[in-house]
Amino acid sequence: MGSKTWNVMVTGGAGYVGSALVPKLLEAGHRVTVLDLYLFGDDVLSPVRGNPNLREVRGDLRDSKAVADALRGCDSVIHLACISNDPSFELNPTLGKSINYDAFLPLVQASKDAGIKRFIYASSSSVYGVKPEAEVTETASLEPLTDYSKFKAMCEEVLDREHTRGFVTCTVRPSTVCGYAPRQRLDVVVNILTNQAVNVRAINVLGGSQMRPNIHIGDMVDVYLFLLQQEDAAIDGKVYNVGYDNFSVMDLAKTVQRIVGPEVPINVKPTNDLRSYHVSSAKIERELGFRASRSIEDAVGDLLKAFSGGLLPNSLQDPRYFNIKRMQEVNLQ
Repeated sequence: MGSKTWNVMVTGGAGYVGSALVPKLLEAGHRVTVLDLYLFGDDVLSPVRGNPNLREVRGDLRDSKAVADALRGCDSVIHLACISNDPSFELNPTLGKSINYDAFLPLVQASKDAGIKRFIYASSSSVYGVKPEAEVTETASLEPLTDYSKFKAMCEEVLDREHTRGFVTCTVRPSTVCGYAPRQRLDVVVNILTNQAVNVRAINVLGGSQMRPNIHIGDMVDVYLFLLQQEDAAIDGKVYNVGYDNFSVMDLAKTVQRIVGPEVPINVKPTNDLRSYHVSSAKIERELGFRASRSIEDAVGDLLKAFSGGLLPNSLQDPRYFNIKRMQEVNLQ
């Protein structure tokens, strides 16, 4: 990956991707400051809590003092924190806007004021909306269909406006992340299907023809590590799709069935939501040489090990695995 080390501030460092990323950053020799509300438990970073290169700031992204504290001594930012996915956002649109959009410009400006040299932003491949193209590239128009994706796109515009010499910015548009992490999500498609197969012994598919781009959480972590090692000129002001491949929901269900057990039935129900997304990640491979290497089978296998190892107890009911349930439980405002 390279040997350049950073003092990285990770917003949302105790979230799904963050809980897998922070240990890998520390392992690579980076100093890490986490800014997070720890809504999904204090224990997700406990294996690395004694690391002298880790600093944790329990705080709200909307709190300027907490942000300033977290930025102290840092020279780079990986911005992951947000109200993730459409249902969670729609539960409280005002809350979603305040975190996903209203807090973004103050964060960027505070980062510049603090002397941050590199700012990496996690946007979303959902900013494209529904496209007829077989391969949606970064040059496609942004036509977000929901408030969640609309504010992701608007933050990209803000970052582009705030981009100045010496403040290197890079935006990634991830596919849907899948696989096991210390702060587990079971409300994203591959993880949902695997949880059903293991614990309900049936897989429920709505429609099935919809195409979905996915990426293993290990590859998602590697993207951020990789971008930290690139020269400024290689990534400055750039936008990259990041995914492994595009599969129909039915193909994903069949993959899960093949791994968990052929006796697990797939029950198909009709749906009015047949939106498909088919995203190309060729640009980041062509320009930088990064290619996701972990498969859907790898993600399902990792989840199976977690289930069998007792790492995901009460996986059908516990709110900590489901963003919308946890937000309702704590009444986040």
